[in-house]
Amino acid sequence: MTTIDLRNPSRRLFLRTGAAAGGGLLLSFNLPGLASAAEAGTLSAYVRIAPDGVVTIASKVPEVGQGIKTSLPMIIAEELDADWSAVRIEQAIADTKVYGRQVAGGSQATTLEFDAMRRVGATGRALLIAAAAARWGVPAAELVTEPGFVVHKASGRKLAYGDLAQAAAGLTAPDPASLTLKDPKAFRIVGKAHPQFDNAAIVTGKPLFGIDVRVPGMLYATFLKAPVFGAKVAQVDLAPAKAVKGVRDAFVVDGGTALNGLLGGVAVVADTWWAARRGRNALKVTWADHPTRAQSSAGFAAKAAELAQQPPHRTLRADGDVAAGLKGAAKVVKASYFYPFIAHAPLEPQNCTAHFKDGKVEIWAPTQNPEPGRRLVAAALGIAEGDITIHLTRGGGGFGRRLANDYMVEAAWIAKTAGAPVKLLWTREDDTQHDFYRPAGFHNFTAGLDAKGELVAWRDHFVTFGEGETFAPSANMNATQFPCRAVANYALDVSVMPLGVPTGPLRAPGNNAFGFVIQGFVDELAQAAGQDPVEFRRRMLGEPRLLGEPGQGDSFHTGRMRGVLDLVAEKSGWGRKTAKGVGLGVSCHYSHLGYVAVVMEVEVAAGKVKVRKAWAAVDCGRQIVNPSGAEQQVQGSILDAIGSTLGQQITIENGAAVQSNFGNYHLLRLADAPEVEVHFKLSDNRPTGLGEPALPPAPAALVNAIFAATGKRIRSLPVGDQLTRA
Repeated sequence: MTTIDLRNPSRRLFLRTGAAAGGGLLLSFNLPGLASAAEAGTLSAYVRIAPDGVVTIASKVPEVGQGIKTSLPMIIAEELDADWSAVRIEQAIADTKVYGRQVAGGSQATTLEFDAMRRVGATGRALLIAAAAARWGVPAAELVTEPGFVVHKASGRKLAYGDLAQAAAGLTAPDPASLTLKDPKAFRIVGKAHPQFDNAAIVTGKPLFGIDVRVPGMLYATFLKAPVFGAKVAQVDLAPAKAVKGVRDAFVVDGGTALNGLLGGVAVVADTWWAARRGRNALKVTWADHPTRAQSSAGFAAKAAELAQQPPHRTLRADGDVAAGLKGAAKVVKASYFYPFIAHAPLEPQNCTAHFKDGKVEIWAPTQNPEPGRRLVAAALGIAEGDITIHLTRGGGGFGRRLANDYMVEAAWIAKTAGAPVKLLWTREDDTQHDFYRPAGFHNFTAGLDAKGELVAWRDHFVTFGEGETFAPSANMNATQFPCRAVANYALDVSVMPLGVPTGPLRAPGNNAFGFVIQGFVDELAQAAGQDPVEFRRRMLGEPRLLGEPGQGDSFHTGRMRGVLDLVAEKSGWGRKTAKGVGLGVSCHYSHLGYVAVVMEVEVAAGKVKVRKAWAAVDCGRQIVNPSGAEQQVQGSILDAIGSTLGQQITIENGAAVQSNFGNYHLLRLADAPEVEVHFKLSDNRPTGLGEPALPPAPAALVNAIFAATGKRIRSLPVGDQLTRA
């Protein structure tokens, strides 16, 4: 499949012009060799300018609450010099032949699309100027734009974009790479706070989400899977389900063995979802035995403790001589840390609507990553990928869960079997007990300090999940995590144990846990060195320099981290005296190209933790596209981290998840959410995303604050009732 790389100047982006329905200008992507002339005529529009001046911009990336549906069109509208009040936004269909990468994950959309979206808008502006120049018979160089108009300053004439759109549609688009982009100092839209485009529809209950989809003749479905991951149906009596009023059918789906694909289970299809659920509840199913049944959280912990005492299975990185560094250290510090499986818990459960007809499938799904879903459905149903249409609906939260598309292939299979359009809707229990969990992990640290309190050696024996040299999904660790390359003697060892529990990326994958363990242990080293935690981190960071190779995703600039660390210390009043039972904790972490430092102030009374306030300092490059959305992403990340740190865990017993709903999987309540004060530190670096990098430092800031308030170290999450135990 050919894709469009809009970031690579050597791959020239062409914008095909044409007339929109009803007149006006339509801009579509085209790339040499991508499509024949006939195929090119079907390419979806990216920008439409109607005769009445309304500008409609398609947002290519799935929207799951990160605000990208608003911010990417803002970038286009800025260079187009559109009147933002005349802009309308619609979600693009899933089509990589037209739009290239369409993934909501990794906080990459802003980084990857910023320059390309600017060129799209600039091309539209150039076409409108060319149309005005032709009409007035003046050189294009004499013309400028202001929001929604082309202006000839010498004569005082101006023309609205709507009046020029049809003429512009007949012109050939210039090479976007040849155009001069705006000076950021002249930005009118980018860098200004704007509410999310969908806000009004959300608060008034307009249908936007996957759960809202309705199509003619649609039935409703539930899908019951075994509590033990991957187990198949051994025996089932379908008659009680079929006897429920409103149930149209109930049938066994044999499924496969891949945990991220179509698994075995029982589908119930009905006129209403409530009837489908009642039919499902009436089922009497015996599940086949499965090897995963022998696994448990207690068993994992026991095995991890055993492996920690043995030589590691392998070493991912070794710099210097850690053994010699530890032997010569004035003080050696050891600590073991643990974090549990956790669930994504989006407020909108997994769902998908599918219609199979004449060998083709039409799908409506709140997916973060539609193309793997397309491949799953094609393989499961035995049809061509080109015969699958995927409409992207807004997702009611994703956090990485909707990068998997198991619910999509389930809906498509059920729709084909049912012979009618079907909306599959999971229950909350389904969503909690059949997630792709953030993997649990066990870290065993040993570090050496010299007589001056300088870090001279660091070793982490990481016990995680996998077999041989293959990690379970999202259970690996980047070998260059800080303090790699900042300490001469560094080693990351790893041991693995088998896992039958489905795992996958969760907001700030890997880093959401590594920030906790690394920055928690760094705080212990500061204490052992007799140094202030902020000052100890400053000394660890050292002189401003790049650790790693320029342009590499794991490179780390100590000066940028020092900048946010100093800023958050200033804004939080670090070093001030606090009342008894109140403490300040600090942490800083780099992930997804963003540098974030967090300070939290907590109060501990009678073993209960209350986060009083949090401060965050963020360096995500030279441009904040939408300050309102950016601030909300940082705040949301930190609140998400507070909730998971204090009370979230998935425990496994007999191969199944114990927790099932919000009654025993606790989300942060509004009453417990503190104020989060956010400060941005601009730097001369490319703009980066903000959906994830603020989460990783937050758990450590919280537990470090607990230590400052109580003197008790928290090395195992969630915090739960640890402070009330003797």
